[in-house]
Amino acid sequence: MHILLVNKAPIPVFAYGGTERVIWDLGKALSQLGHTVSYLVPQGSSCPFARVIHIDPSLAIESQVPQDVDLVHFHSAPSFPELLNKPWLTTQHGNSIKGEQLPLNTVFVSRNHAQRHFAQCYVHSGLDWDAYGKPNLDRPDAYLHFLGKAAWRVKNVKGSIDVALGARKRLKVLGGNRLNIKRGFRFTIYPSISFYGMVGGEVKINLLRDSAGLVFPVRWHEPFGLAVIENLYFGVPVFSTPYGALPEIVGSENGFLSYRSQDLVDAINHFVPNRKINHQLAQDCFNAKRMALDYLQKYETVLSGSTLNAQQPRMNDDAVALPWV
Repeated sequence: MHILLVNKAPIPVFAYGGTERVIWDLGKALSQLGHTVSYLVPQGSSCPFARVIHIDPSLAIESQVPQDVDLVHFHSAPSFPELLNKPWLTTQHGNSIKGEQLPLNTVFVSRNHAQRHFAQCYVHSGLDWDAYGKPNLDRPDAYLHFLGKAAWRVKNVKGSIDVALGARKRLKVLGGNRLNIKRGFRFTIYPSISFYGMVGGEVKINLLRDSAGLVFPVRWHEPFGLAVIENLYFGVPVFSTPYGALPEIVGSENGFLSYRSQDLVDAINHFVPNRKINHQLAQDCFNAKRMALDYLQKYETVLSGSTLNAQQPRMNDDAVALPWV
């Protein structure tokens, strides 16, 4: 099968780029399974395992689909689907706006994500763990960390800081700065809290590898949680809120879920993690090959002329400002 992956951000990923990393790893896994892969992506993109077609920004993306592909996989809903003469589907990676209608052939990234859009079709994201190196499963350092875009209030970096302070642990914030004025003024004075900005590559990997725990008290329905599976790969337990897809990923053996700050503090101070179990879960359930095989089933459904959802999906909640006490 010849599959065209369409995305509006360039590849490969050199820094954080969570969604783009998934799209890259999906294409690589499909290629390794014997399929032909092409990317339709912005100028500046390159790829050693697939043909790259650069998007002409003066034309509708849908009009730039080559005739030699069998199926088109968009990673945001197409704007002009009437221009397409190939079977296609789209993956919704994030939370849409309440009431927004999405195409029938939309794939969501978790069961909860699909259900909140009155839909059924989902594929859990996966990553190519060969790119992450060896985990430290025996002797982690004593610090905790936060991983996410700290400027987004729903990511709740303040809650993460409060939990670390309550547990009397050092916290390393990956994805934010000590002074933030983008979405309201925030300045963190505590010396036990350190900030690393939007890190990627080896810097990020080394910080995750040696961490004793991820503190992730999000206040929205997390569509999936790439940060969570990255930490599980390194054996790191996850202390988070129970929103969105997180209960699908984090069980009692992998961490602890609560919307109460004190519950997470207590869990951090008493939880005995099995880093080998966490690592094995990521390898077995959240790898790129498994993701690619799941998508191939969706591709076959679309190619057969069937639809992926029983009705047109639409978001049924605002997915923000969920309880945190």
